[in-house]
Amino acid sequence: MTRPDTRLHASWLAAYAEWPAGSHQDGAGLGADDDPTSQEGFAAWVAKLLRSADPAVAPAPGRAHSTYWWITHDDICLGSVELRHELTPLLLEAGGHIGASICPRYRRRGLMIWAVDAALERARSRGMERVLLTCKTGNHVSARVIERFGGVLEDVRETVIGPIRRYWVTL
Repeated sequence: MTRPDTRLHASWLAAYAEWPAGSHQDGAGLGADDDPTSQEGFAAWVAKLLRSADPAVAPAPGRAHSTYWWITHDDICLGSVELRHELTPLLLEAGGHIGASICPRYRRRGLMIWAVDAALERARSRGMERVLLTCKTGNHVSARVIERFGGVLEDVRETVIGPIRRYWVTL
């Protein structure tokens, strides 16, 4: 995993172009106000992602401190991963500690398993004892990945982002 870096602008844009318009990329940290298409906007967004891990900088209202990584191979962006250091009420209800997404062209290659494993290892190194992982009820691939890492289903609930399966993984 690679920390977000402005030198990967062209590669990140190529990956971003493969997502359907308006789709959400879990773990990317891309907000509605971010402009990743311009050099200046991309640099500002990367700086925001890197700043979000700094405990000396208060997170935006409703947000948690997070560490972001990009899944890369030979400077090609394949996806993103976010480890949220704590849970806000919304994250406890629906989002969990880890968000991850793989660029559509690179799916079905084991990258999500690798990314979740790496994020769980980073959570362990932060001293976290258990983490919440979630997925939409119809996302059977993500559910299998979570279960592979020992995720214990707590519940399935209706949330502000739709029906969600909530799993706890003991580290």
